[in-house]
Amino acid sequence: MTMSKGEPLVVFVTAASMEEAEALASALLEARAAACVSILPGVESRFWWEGRMDSAREVLLVIKTLKEVYPTVERTVTACHSYKVPEILALPVVQGHLPYLSWIMDSVER
Repeated sequence: MTMSKGEPLVVFVTAASMEEAEALASALLEARAAACVSILPGVESRFWWEGRMDSAREVLLVIKTLKEVYPTVERTVTACHSYKVPEILALPVVQGHLPYLSWIMDSVER
């Protein structure tokens, strides 16, 4: 979906702890790089790392933002994150409740 004022994105980021997740959310919101950051504790991640299978208890951030400010989101997360290679995955929003999408566009500074 392309809207006249921007393209909404949902960005997933995992954090090592609730404290790190809260700090990341605050940094993104203070920079006006996100309209909303939902924090979901208790995520069990299983993954390949340095040639072996591993797992970790993590906190998932679901960041609502715009495509044009994704570089700011990525810079903010990497500057504040404890992981050597943080998960930062951006997905386009193909449909959504128009008043909510408009709110995202009005809340993020470009």
